[in-house]
Amino acid sequence: QVQLVESGGGLVQAGGSLRLSCAGPGRTFSSGAMGWFRQAPGKEREFVAAIKWSGGSTYYADSVKGRFTISRDNAKNTVYLQMNSLKPEDTAVYYCAATGRTYYSGSYYYRRDKYDYWGQGTQVTVSS
Repeated sequence: QVQLVESGGGLVQAGGSLRLSCAGPGRTFSSGAMGWFRQAPGKEREFVAAIKWSGGSTYYADSVKGRFTISRDNAKNTVYLQMNSLKPEDTAVYYCAATGRTYYSGSYYYRRDKYDYWGQGTQVTVSS
């Protein structure tokens, strides 16, 4: 069983920054990818960003391109989501997810059903 633990959420004013971390103790990923999703009240969980463990290719939702950056530290088995220029509409519970599978098409990493492991989520609240 892989446990993913998110941290770094909190309350920030619009225009501010936060960095989320996701650690996956007990398992070293050498293939596949890690992703971040978010879910606002009354809305479906949506894709935010993903990064492949091998090669480091990244993928972003259009709504966060240019503001969020996903990165990884293979030695620490940890993935980060640097969030800058935050907006009130970024308010949500942020979840990290992991898959051990590698897809040739990056479009698969945008899909929730392609991830096998999920964290408990961390709340991000952006005030206006």
